[in-house]
Order: sequence, then structure tokens, then C-alpha cells
Amino acid sequence: MQQFLVIAAVHFLALLSPGPDFFLVARTSLASGWKIASGTSVGIALANGVFIVCAFTGVEALTPDSLWFVVLQLAGCVYLFYLGALFICYAGDGVLHVPVGKEKPSSRRAVVAWWRALGMGFLSGILNPKNALFYASLVTMLTGPYAISLGWQVFYGLWMFSVVALWDVVVAVLIGNRVVLQRFSRIQPWLERLSGVLLIVLAMGVLMTLLLQCLNAS
Repeated sequence: MQQFLVIAAVHFLALLSPGPDFFLVARTSLASGWKIASGTSVGIALANGVFIVCAFTGVEALTPDSLWFVVLQLAGCVYLFYLGALFICYAGDGVLHVPVGKEKPSSRRAVVAWWRALGMGFLSGILNPKNALFYASLVTMLTGPYAISLGWQVFYGLWMFSVVALWDVVVAVLIGNRVVLQRFSRIQPWLERLSGVLLIVLAMGVLMTLLLQCLNAS
């Protein structure tokens, strides 16, 4: 039980640190409401689920020195640049690859927007190298002398997946609240531009880290 509490606490504290996933959920909720942003939340949780399964099965791609992980980091940088540019270009616009504005959409458009938001969330989660490293590191606490059974692995995996989905939905609901939207309506464009800049800076930081690794290796 103590081991579970430690893992659960570490996992939740990691969720509290704002990153690309948080910014995407927040931006989608501000632009299209929490119901559409819930699709983003589910997509992010699914991506985390992929990393959780890979970590428990010991997939080599999650090791920092593997070629696949380098490719993942590069793809993640491209996606972060893309998201950052969208945030800056469409700040306050209500459009982020999810064709639903502030007005109430039709049921069909809402469904399409939800699935597109899910796709954006999955890409954000799966191309975030921090997620891969985090779960690979976390699982090392459950191996060796502290190895757990398959049943417990399934339990841990389902728990972490559920917490990610629930937390992102809570963020979407809080940010997409009408009162919050009214209070932030004036500064929303600047918040979105700032988020875009932070995403681009994060991408540049990852690229610099990769470049330094290549220089040290040579």
C-alpha cells in the first residue's frame, strides 16, 4: 500500500507541472468549451496509456539513448513548434484546428470537433518526450526487488490512465467555465500568445539538448 501511495503521489505531482498537454487542454477549452476539450483530455490519456504499456513491457524505444527516442524527440519538437505557431497566430480566435467557435455548434459539428480534439490531444501526448521518460523512470521503481505482479501492473496502468484523463477534464471544466471565460476574455489572446511562446521555447530547449548530446558523443 505504501508503494502505491508513493507512485500515485509522484504521478499526480508530475501532472501538476504545466506542459504542452496542459496548454493544449486549456487553449481548446477557452476556444471551444470544456466538452470539446474533454476530447483533448481523452486523447492525452490514451497517449499516456501507450507509454504506460511500453514502459511495463520494457520497450527499448523508451530508453534515452535509443534511435527511436531521438526520433520521437525531434518529432515532438516539430509538433511543439506547430502548436506554438497556432497558439500565436490564432490567439483569441476561438479556432485551433477544431472548427467550433464560441457559438453553440450543431450536434454533428460538435462530434467532429470532439474527435479532432482527441486527435490533437493524442499527438500532443505521444510526441511529448517528457511523458516517455517519466513513465520509463517511474516503472523502474516497480522492477527489480520491488517487482510487482501482472495484476498489479494492470492496476497501476489503469490508475495512472484514469488520473490523467480525470485531471485534464477537471482542468478543461474549470477553464471552460463561463465565469472564468468572462473574466479572462480580455487577456485571453495574450495568455494564448504567451503559451505559444513557451511551447516554442520548450521545443528549442529540447533541440539544444539533442545538439549538445550529439556534440558530446562526437
